[in-house]
Amino acid sequence: MQRFIEAIEIILSIYLVISQRRQMGTPPELIIEAGRTEKHYWKDIWRYRELFYFLAWRDILVRYKQTVIGIAWALIRPFLTMVVFTVVFGNLAKLPSEGAPYPILVFSAMLPWQFFANSLSEASNSLITNANLISKVYFPRLVVPTSAVVVSFVDFMISGMILLGLMAWYDFVPSWRIVTLPGFIVIAFLASMGSGLWLCSLNVQYRDFRYIVPFIVQFGLYISPVGFSSSIVPEKWRLLYSMNPMVGVIDGFRWAILGGESQMFLPGFLLSMFLVVIIFITGIQYFRKMERTFADVI
Repeated sequence: MQRFIEAIEIILSIYLVISQRRQMGTPPELIIEAGRTEKHYWKDIWRYRELFYFLAWRDILVRYKQTVIGIAWALIRPFLTMVVFTVVFGNLAKLPSEGAPYPILVFSAMLPWQFFANSLSEASNSLITNANLISKVYFPRLVVPTSAVVVSFVDFMISGMILLGLMAWYDFVPSWRIVTLPGFIVIAFLASMGSGLWLCSLNVQYRDFRYIVPFIVQFGLYISPVGFSSSIVPEKWRLLYSMNPMVGVIDGFRWAILGGESQMFLPGFLLSMFLVVIIFITGIQYFRKMERTFADVI
């Protein structure tokens, strides 16, 4: 496995150098380019789009390489979590399900949460994992954590098949609100991307974050309304509770998927969306600020 990863990194390094020489209009030579100016950065992200594809495809191959059931793990993990939450919160605690079957209530929240949690885990380690590549050649480092988030989005899309299966099993037909779901998916992507940029930047400087991130993911699962509806939170605490950005994301998914009795606490949703935007913008700014030092300290 290690030799496989090293071989791909060598191929990517050669590809990057050749691409840079082609852009300069000279024959390919294996050299290290000093880097581009600030004004070229965002153009470079488009120029190096093929690198983005390579990194994403490599991560997908490595993740499920030498596994017996392969990509089916993207279905099994959220499904088993959904079963546990349904038994504990739905059958034992008898919590309300907003007029929908409890498994669908849980899984409509499990989708964005698993996407967010996987994105944090993968993006936070993405720069460390690609340390050899980053220290050798120039390319926009933003490509690395973005490809990690997109790989998690692939798992998100695969897991969506379970939701479709649950709807068919319970003969559940979503309302017109389902057409708004792509908008909430974009919001989930922004939340995942912003948080991932913060954590991957911090992880390069302070390796303690490799231990902090799993705790954040585990703790966040219980303080987010994944196994239960956020409507059970007392009204006076709803706004404070919505300071967790994933509360607004999950409530948005449930509002779009469940329809019917599902209601959205609008002030809390707006607060969560404001925080998502702030995290995304500041995540990009902090990443760009720290990017100059990545090759030196990684």
